[in-house]
Amino acid sequence: MKDLNALMQQAQAMQQKLQEAQAKMADSTAEGTSGGGLVTVSLKGAGEITGVKIDDSLMAPGEGEILSDLIVAAHADAKRKLDDINNALMRDAAGPMAGMNIPGMPKLF
Repeated sequence: MKDLNALMQQAQAMQQKLQEAQAKMADSTAEGTSGGGLVTVSLKGAGEITGVKIDDSLMAPGEGEILSDLIVAAHADAKRKLDDINNALMRDAAGPMAGMNIPGMPKLF
C-alpha cells in the first residue's frame, strides 16, 4: 500500500506541475521575423497575435504580395518558437513521465 500511496502522491504532484506549466504557457511569448527583420510578428499563449511590425520600405505600391508572404513567414517563425517554448514547459512539468505512453493517459511530450 505504501507504493500505491507514493504513486498517488507523485501523480498529484505531476498534475500540479502540469497545471502550473499550462498557466506559464498562457503567458509565454515569442517573436518571429522574416525578410531579414523587415516583418516581425509577436505571439502569446497558444498563438494569439499580439503585434505586427512592418518596415516602412514595404509600404510602397506593388509590395502587397511580398508583404503578405513576409507576414505569413514571420507568423510561422513565431509559432514554431512559441511551440518550442510551450513543449519545453510541458516536458519539464512531466519530469520522468515525459515520453511515456501510459494507457488511459495522454502522451506527455
